[in-house]
Amino acid sequence: MTQPGTPPVIGVIGGSGVYDIDGLTNTEWKQVVSPFGLPSDELLFGELDGQKIVFLPRHGRGHRVPPSGLNFHANIDALKRAGVTEIVSISAVGSLKEEYAPGHFVIVDQFIDRTFARKKTFFGEGCVAHVSMADPVCGRLGGHLVDALGGLDIPHTRGGTYMVMEGPQFSTRAESNLYRSWGCDVIGMTNMPEAKLAREAEMCYATVAMVTDYDCWHEDHDDVTVDAVIKVVQENAEKARSLIKAVVPRLSGRAETCNDGCHTALDFAIITPPEARDPDAVAMLDAVAHRVLEA
Repeated sequence: MTQPGTPPVIGVIGGSGVYDIDGLTNTEWKQVVSPFGLPSDELLFGELDGQKIVFLPRHGRGHRVPPSGLNFHANIDALKRAGVTEIVSISAVGSLKEEYAPGHFVIVDQFIDRTFARKKTFFGEGCVAHVSMADPVCGRLGGHLVDALGGLDIPHTRGGTYMVMEGPQFSTRAESNLYRSWGCDVIGMTNMPEAKLAREAEMCYATVAMVTDYDCWHEDHDDVTVDAVIKVVQENAEKARSLIKAVVPRLSGRAETCNDGCHTALDFAIITPPEARDPDAVAMLDAVAHRVLEA
């Protein structure tokens, strides 16, 4: 299993419209078996300019899996088993701010989790842990993404709050205005519990939130429709592929453990003492928590 300080393996989770990555060499789609079930699809292993990349289409190729049907646990566990050390999450979102028009990218730094039908931790009865989510994304990854965006013709903003709703329906107008009153910047359906599980699995995680629409709060724009969203999604997908190519060289240089603490998030998180842990629960955690369970 991956240990802190090992060379990076970059995982990319592709959201709506991003079902592959251009320019990869030595590619192979592989099914990775997880005790938590099947991930959304096979994982695409490859290299970009010598850097190892593992790609997972979040909704599966052909967009077969809805947000609430995603097996987030299997997705993150499979990426961990594949050796991934840092995750770039590509996500389609609605805008809750006038200045974030369709086509704008936001490198978010906070989440509000309003999902209710999803299990949100790898840990539970038999092995209890509590990780910090005060800063839910990796600032180091976010900085590299912003630097890469600076060299591309993509309007972007660093920092912002992503409101995660259950879906699959879009918001009511009252809900949309409520989230705006909370100071949220964008809204989507997929980054929770994804970000929480990535933290528990000791992987760096950062979100590229790609705006597709103004949700339904904006009086001068049509209400959200799938047709309108898909058009912008396709345009954003091309931009996202360009961003991945631009950011990979920046991420390849890490030689030490992440200085944001992502790779050591479990150091003091597990509360259950070894003698009280359920062996079956521990066996399920052989990938995500191997470093501390075997210490």
